[in-house]
Amino acid sequence: MSQKLANVDLNVLVALDALLAERSVTRAAERLMIGQSAMSSTLARLRRIFDDPLLVRQGRALQPTPLAESLAAPVREALAIVESVLTVRTDFDPTTDHRTFTISASDYIALVLLRPLLERLNETAPNVRVNIVPINPDGFTDALRRNETDLLILPRELLGANVGYPHTTLFSDRYLVAVDRDHPEVADEITVEQFSALPYLAYRAGTLIGLPETQLDQQQIPRNLEVTAQSFVVAPFLLRGTGLIMLIHEHLGRLLAEQANLRLLEPPMPLVPLQETMIWTSRHTADVAHQWLRARLLELAGEIAGGATY
Repeated sequence: MSQKLANVDLNVLVALDALLAERSVTRAAERLMIGQSAMSSTLARLRRIFDDPLLVRQGRALQPTPLAESLAAPVREALAIVESVLTVRTDFDPTTDHRTFTISASDYIALVLLRPLLERLNETAPNVRVNIVPINPDGFTDALRRNETDLLILPRELLGANVGYPHTTLFSDRYLVAVDRDHPEVADEITVEQFSALPYLAYRAGTLIGLPETQLDQQQIPRNLEVTAQSFVVAPFLLRGTGLIMLIHEHLGRLLAEQANLRLLEPPMPLVPLQETMIWTSRHTADVAHQWLRARLLELAGEIAGGATY
């Protein structure tokens, strides 16, 4: 251990993490349930340790210095590692043990995969809780990096060549065309010409567009875009009574076909199925409770692939 580390109370890193997250002495103090004067003293101590102001006032707000911004990720990672060391267990009994997991996923995954998981947990792991939170479309792995989530589930195609985290494929899902069951212009098949001419509903969240739209652009297939939706689950219900068409994940489409009055058709163009992938951090790889959760999700994914959960 270095002399500098030996002279530092690691609790100051907890305070630094709160200060960088809140960018406010008052809110950081409230977060850690300490007095504002104590937090101010800790900030002064941190400034001496790093020989940097860390947070500087701009107008009525505090802004991090370049050094402080560079410290945010490694401080969060260091605290996560310390926490994992202090909470390490060699056994986990899902029938009696308490544990809360946070899973970042789309509403599509929440309905198709996580709803069956909750049903299964209700029967076999009554004290296990699951928080489902949305994915940040502008920074997919940010929540993992900040230790704000235990698992991230999203298409492998969104992550590029280098994921940088442990991961495994859950299941693949192909795309189908969805229309209202009583659509007057579409029979049992749809042509590329019809697909391009009919009013089109697309998925968009922030700067993120749907993966099938990217494939359509690559094939130079035009669309008559009239509606966008930010929810995979809500979008199919918008088709009823309209001439709209959309591309939908097959598992979601078959699950909602009756409730949303859908007719599902083979797409008139080749589309590569997406690969839904489960991603976590290396600090959770050996966590027995985390291993148990990943195994349950893999079991359910196998059932989904076989159509058993419909």
